[in-house]
Amino acid sequence: MKNIFSLALISLFLISCGKKKENKDEQIAQLELSQEEFSSFGDQISAEGALTASEMSEKFQGLQAGDTIAVKFRTKVNSVCKMKGCWMSLDLPDLEEDPMVKFKDYGFFVPKDIEGKEVVVEGIAFIEETSVEDQKHFAEDAGKTKEEIAAISQPKRSPGFLAHGVLLKQ
Repeated sequence: MKNIFSLALISLFLISCGKKKENKDEQIAQLELSQEEFSSFGDQISAEGALTASEMSEKFQGLQAGDTIAVKFRTKVNSVCKMKGCWMSLDLPDLEEDPMVKFKDYGFFVPKDIEGKEVVVEGIAFIEETSVEDQKHFAEDAGKTKEEIAAISQPKRSPGFLAHGVLLKQ
């Protein structure tokens, strides 16, 4: 009986030591996140719990036109509006097209020189479908040739994101 009791105590001690190590590792990871310096735009958000670019890419691949999901993820900026900073496109692997990020209620902008910088965005991800008619209109506005415009024959699906908060890593 004494041996069983001793064995149970040793087991509990080892289990609690393992949990303390897990908790300590988790606390260190959260501390590292909180020590990163970010500039904040829009609503106040945190970097904690943000998906990776690969995880977000998988989420986009699972969406259909009209679907939306609330999500937060971390990636690099591919391009940004040079006029105002009113949109940006983000780098996500395995997608045919970079998601276009716009800002909730056109209520904030990001700096115009942030290509290649890391960001955390939080908001709504979606797939939008652009009709042939709208694509032709946009192509015309962009100064495309008549041949390029005539070649547009299929609706286009593209990833989109409406951010209510952005963190820019310093």
